Amino acid sequence: MNAREKILGRIRHATDDTSAGTIEQYLAQHPRGPLPPPPEDLVAHFVERALKLSSDVLETNDRAEVPALLARYLTEKTLPLSAVCWPSLAELPWIQAGIDMQSRPANDHDASGVTAAFCAIAETGTLMMLGGAETPATTSLLPETHVAIVDPNRIVATMEDAWDLLRREFKQPPRTVNFISGPSRTADIEQTVTLGAHGPYRVLLILAHA
Repeated sequence: MNAREKILGRIRHATDDTSAGTIEQYLAQHPRGPLPPPPEDLVAHFVERALKLSSDVLETNDRAEVPALLARYLTEKTLPLSAVCWPSLAELPWIQAGIDMQSRPANDHDASGVTAAFCAIAETGTLMMLGGAETPATTSLLPETHVAIVDPNRIVATMEDAWDLLRREFKQPPRTVNFISGPSRTADIEQTVTLGAHGPYRVLLILAHA
């Protein structure tokens, strides 16, 4: 057995030991460190933090109103009334709102991408996104405008709560987990913050019950 085979063998052995039960046992033996007290209103705190991160936020009690809200937003920003979305969002009334919506992964020519979110984190105003065949990460990363439809019932207090929710709902973690905290930004050049450096120039969060 050469060195490569030995290394791969150790990896396989370690992987075999990472069953769900083993992971839960490990977590139970390693309690969390100190956490800040949770906010009284998770939704309000999430909105406050998201706005500080330069995200735009809209709210509605009727999920069917999301396309009309988006159409108004795009018009106000003088952006094209066209976008791509995740398959789970294709049945919303986009045509009635005047939006040319296509259900497919985004490419570098798409102006806006519409997604849902696995959950949102109130403490930091962050979205937790899970990558997969039905939830392509390109939809949130390639277009200049990322629109995320957030279910207020899936806003949790902390990052730790988000990982707890993931473990409860998935036997195996997805291949990719992305965290999005407002538009892409950098201050590498002369310490001047520039939006849209490595991803979307703007992020719109629409809070709507599923």
